[in-house]
Amino acid sequence: MENDAIAARLGAVYPELPPGERAVVRVLLDDYPFAALGSLRALAERAGVSPPTASRLFDRLGYDGFAAFQAAVRDGARDRSQLLEHVSGPSELGQAAEELRAGLDGTLAAVPEALCHKVAVLLAEAGTVWALGGPLSELAAEYLIRQLASLRPGAHRVPDGAPARARTVLDLGPCDVVVAYDFRRYSPGTARFVRAARERGARLVLVTDAWGSPLAAEAEVLISLPREASGPIAPLAHEIAVTELLLVATAARLAPARRLADLDRLTRALS
Repeated sequence: MENDAIAARLGAVYPELPPGERAVVRVLLDDYPFAALGSLRALAERAGVSPPTASRLFDRLGYDGFAAFQAAVRDGARDRSQLLEHVSGPSELGQAAEELRAGLDGTLAAVPEALCHKVAVLLAEAGTVWALGGPLSELAAEYLIRQLASLRPGAHRVPDGAPARARTVLDLGPCDVVVAYDFRRYSPGTARFVRAARERGARLVLVTDAWGSPLAAEAEVLISLPREASGPIAPLAHEIAVTELLLVATAARLAPARRLADLDRLTRALS
């Protein structure tokens, strides 16, 4: 999906919308701009809402009805098509950099200081911390654990394979915290582990996208990023940026200077 002003506006207002209008936005952004070019009834059917519900979204956005919204989408698509005919590779990279920068701004704005501190309390005081993610977001989980293990003991990445995961769940309890990164397409393996851990009483910090992971109802703390991605490559940088914020807040609670000094000494001794 190309990130034009209309798509950016849809993503920005998404968290503030009622459920029916959110469903319409999901359809529009999942198949942008093509989902906007059919009839209002067809769009409403795809979103599972009534045409009046879909129509209210465009009124809320300030358009004079769905036809005016369609015209704006067509104009934007035409302008981008004409622009792309005249740009070269470096300009496309520049556009990608602008999209990444804008996405990071939106991501960081979605994680206020109070939310970071709430997660920091859990990460600092948990008996053990376990983290996992999907096919790509597992890299963010790995980064969290590598850094957190320098700050405190008992920080682990959830192992692969059912037997190893079963042994992990077996020892979980209410003092333990699971941090799950779950983005479209949501990982069934992540869901199975999280639900098993929750049955043992473990607490869940969930980092997900605006569309709403099926694990959202299980989370004690939910970090919902504005959008998953734009373009053909999912920006892992968004997830890492949020993880950095959580680590900084956690370090402030732990005051790990002595532990870090010991770690440096041991690393030199073992090198």
